[in-house]
Amino acid sequence: MGKFTLSPDTISVIIVVCIIVVLVLIPTGFPTNQYSDSVRAAALVVDTEDAGLYSTGIIRQGDQVCRLKILNGPFKGKEVKGINRMMGKLEFDKIFVKGDKAFVVMDIDGDEIRFVNIIDHYRINLEAILFGGFVILLIAYAGWTGAKALLSFLLTIFVIWKILVTSLLKGWHPIPVSLGVVILLTFITILLVGGLNRKSFVAITGSLTGSILTCVLAIIFGGKFKIHGAIMPFSESLLYSGYDYLNLTDIFISAIFIASSGALMDLAMDISAAVHEIVQNNPKISTKEAIKSGFNIGRAVIGTMTTTLLLAYSGGYIALLMVFMAQGTPVMNIVNLKYVSAEILHTLVGSLGLVTVAPLTAFIAGFVFTQPSFVKQFSLHKTTQSTAPESQV
Repeated sequence: MGKFTLSPDTISVIIVVCIIVVLVLIPTGFPTNQYSDSVRAAALVVDTEDAGLYSTGIIRQGDQVCRLKILNGPFKGKEVKGINRMMGKLEFDKIFVKGDKAFVVMDIDGDEIRFVNIIDHYRINLEAILFGGFVILLIAYAGWTGAKALLSFLLTIFVIWKILVTSLLKGWHPIPVSLGVVILLTFITILLVGGLNRKSFVAITGSLTGSILTCVLAIIFGGKFKIHGAIMPFSESLLYSGYDYLNLTDIFISAIFIASSGALMDLAMDISAAVHEIVQNNPKISTKEAIKSGFNIGRAVIGTMTTTLLLAYSGGYIALLMVFMAQGTPVMNIVNLKYVSAEILHTLVGSLGLVTVAPLTAFIAGFVFTQPSFVKQFSLHKTTQSTAPESQV
């Protein structure tokens, strides 16, 4: 009976699954439910009473009383009344109509409901449907690679939530913590999806170089721009919640290179995989020609990647730009405002990282894939090449 062995690909998947399980189980040290005498549930809006609402221009204020039927949990089927309090802010307020589903929090006393607070429209089921569709299409299209990409996706979520956010709230220095998270995710993501091979080595090297560069640029120009981290949404709420010791500006700087790290990984892996394919199909290609091919690929990819960053960062500020145009605000005033300057900083620092990563990755790829010393070091033994998947070669 032959000896059972696991491939490096399978071992890496098992390791990542174990890491995810550990991250799920370890506590954050922060409360998960401040109110132990409360129950959360979905509820159907049976009817509404809008007599307590009044309008001041386009803003509605007051209380909307909703008759609700609890849809799940220990009080399933029970009808209660809930209060929907309007804050006078369009971005936070919501209006319910008959037939809507609401997410509610019920304050309870034993088996009795004392008060029902309507939090928002119930969207968890829709989010689950979208995520399920994403998982099905990803695996259907990419197969085993798609499954590994899904693991990488889940790992990133838990690393950000359980490690990054927790560490920042505890007052750890944002920049080294964030850079450490980026390095960790870069290694695990590329090795998981690409395997332990030359392609991954090249992609990791190029990506981390770009991440370190964007980190340095973010620190330098973040200070020069004199933009306080309070421009981040909900940052003041964080300070007023008892975390006034946090350095919001350093967190803002960290967010700059965290946001661009994914694009840097993508670009580095694209160039690495493309040059590897070229060398595989033409083993006699010279190092110079391989590097030149990598440069040409990088030029084509980087043109769209920088635009991708611009669209990603500016998409959330469309309303602000419309206000500027409607009011006839001069362009010089617009580009000098701290909100706009912050997005310019995000975009240009990320773009500089991309422009650096592309040629560097092309150079490393051309050298590594054509030099015999690297070929021998990163190739598997001939006895296992026939059964190893392509990602391991």
